[in-house]
Amino acid sequence: MTGSQDQETLQFYSQFAPTYVASAPDGVSRYLPAFLECLPARARILELGCGGGRDARAMIAAGHEVDATDGVPEIARKAEELLRAPVRVMLFEELDACGVYDGVWANASLLHVPRLGLPSILSKIRNALKPGGLHHATYKGGGQEGRDRHGRYFNYLSSDEVIRMYERSGGWEIVYATDYLGGGYDSNVQGPWVAIMARKPG
Repeated sequence: MTGSQDQETLQFYSQFAPTYVASAPDGVSRYLPAFLECLPARARILELGCGGGRDARAMIAAGHEVDATDGVPEIARKAEELLRAPVRVMLFEELDACGVYDGVWANASLLHVPRLGLPSILSKIRNALKPGGLHHATYKGGGQEGRDRHGRYFNYLSSDEVIRMYERSGGWEIVYATDYLGGGYDSNVQGPWVAIMARKPG
């Protein structure tokens, strides 16, 4: 499995879009405020896997220009209802922007990219950033790829593996990579996660 997104995972989100969006916790993702503090005013931000649109809404409210995207049309439509603005349907491998974004935000989305395909996607993200631009992502930890009880694929990377993936994709300055505990869809159980912020040199 070398493609950037797994079809069984996409089908899950397509089928359960309303339930998935409704399950999102209130408030923005925990690392979003710190990410925004590192960006210039009125930054242009690409969001990969915007889900229901809660983080995009916060970014827009902070005065930024947000290109919200999701790979699942049904999820994108739910985000449009919240944002009252278009949300682009785009798979990760379809990203072809070059040097246009100040930041790329990917909260709990790249964790579905098969391990063999992740460095290529990270290269696309780096290419989409302006020199000095920032990228933030979160991944479920674990150290061995697999599927959850819903059939969704996860790459389940340790923090060391996350760093190696970024190194393999070339040309990143790692700002930080940190382990933390977090939840997930329809589960109150806390598990390992990894957060990383990286900068495109320039």
